[in-house]
Amino acid sequence: MTGRSKARRKTPMQAAPKRAMALEAPARRVARATRNGADRNAETRRSPAELARDYETVALALQGGGALGAYQAGVYEGLAEAGIEPDTLSGISIGAINLALIAGNAPKDRVAKLRGFWEWISEPALLPRLVDWQWLAEFVPVELQARRFANVAAAMRASFEGQRGFFEPRPLSAWVDLLNDGRRPTGYYDTRPLAATLERFVDFDRLNDGALRLSVGAVNVRSGNFVFFENRQRRLGPEHIMASGALPPGFPPVEIEGEFYWDGGIVSNTPLGQLLCAEPRRDTLAIQVDLWSARGEMPTNLLDVLERQKEILYSSRTRAVTTRVVEEQKLRRSIAELLALLPKSRQAGAAVERARRQATRKVVNVLHLIYQGKHHEIESKDYAFGPTSVREHWAAGLADMRRTLADPRRLMKPATEAGIVTHDIHRDAAERG
Repeated sequence: MTGRSKARRKTPMQAAPKRAMALEAPARRVARATRNGADRNAETRRSPAELARDYETVALALQGGGALGAYQAGVYEGLAEAGIEPDTLSGISIGAINLALIAGNAPKDRVAKLRGFWEWISEPALLPRLVDWQWLAEFVPVELQARRFANVAAAMRASFEGQRGFFEPRPLSAWVDLLNDGRRPTGYYDTRPLAATLERFVDFDRLNDGALRLSVGAVNVRSGNFVFFENRQRRLGPEHIMASGALPPGFPPVEIEGEFYWDGGIVSNTPLGQLLCAEPRRDTLAIQVDLWSARGEMPTNLLDVLERQKEILYSSRTRAVTTRVVEEQKLRRSIAELLALLPKSRQAGAAVERARRQATRKVVNVLHLIYQGKHHEIESKDYAFGPTSVREHWAAGLADMRRTLADPRRLMKPATEAGIVTHDIHRDAAERG
């Protein structure tokens, strides 16, 4: 036996530690996997409210959509019954109105105030509703066509009569120059009744006390700039909420401090970007509630064409903003990872400071809920304010929120490496199907 062979040979006592380490490594991996699995199982046993408390902020983003906004009220009821209380709110148009009702009332009263508001405005402005045709149509043998007719009837009444406590058609005299000093209306309807309704259902002192951060989006008529009115920067009143929902040409612009504003949905119908770009950045659970679905069926007639056009018009911007927010969040995380790789000698300087301001290791979990249109609904669904439609939309929002919260994994805080995750029960169901 050569000396080299002797040098390579190890005694059983010398080889034992290596064998033990080789056996120990898989054991550690199994133990770690078991431990991670146990941790995940423990997470799934926690309530939605407990999981929501893992985040530094819980945000609620509501877009515009007229009569479809009752869906958002149902979503909020689902959050309330689960014990989840958003602390940051941002909305546009009818979403701004719903959020004013939430921010302007005590937690125990919010669902009741939302319900009271929607029941109040679901009646026509001029003549009382003697028969709820939408409800009656449910008992007609040819239900689909009957419901379509009933929905059209509700929308026609809204067009000609307005909605109680919301908007009213202007009298013919308003359009005669000689009777109005040469001035003509800048909207078909008078929205002053909404100011009184907001004062009735919203405590603006509570809304402005800063307990909840509220911002509502509108567009400046003269400059075309998109702006957010926030209750921590100025006192908000009915006029700010109304400005966010002043959709032309139906509703006139609202004057605020000498400037005039229209519905923010003209520029962007989703406030998600404004929520997630706020400083300082926080670990965020964001509930984004959309009233227009980007996905839909091929139209088979002109009414379907008008409906599909409206859905794409108001949802496409939402998809673009959501995609941009996701990409920005990933980029900010990548910047933070790159900064961590810099040697100490290169961690100073203006360029590094600019990069550091953009970097983040905070995580975002977006629960995306999107109203799914019914077969009996047509282009007029966003101004068919009948009681049956309001109840249906509310029930759909409540059901979707309950389904979303039923799986605790959707509320779990993402890993830092993930940065941002999104959950959508309808998208997930479509992908599985």
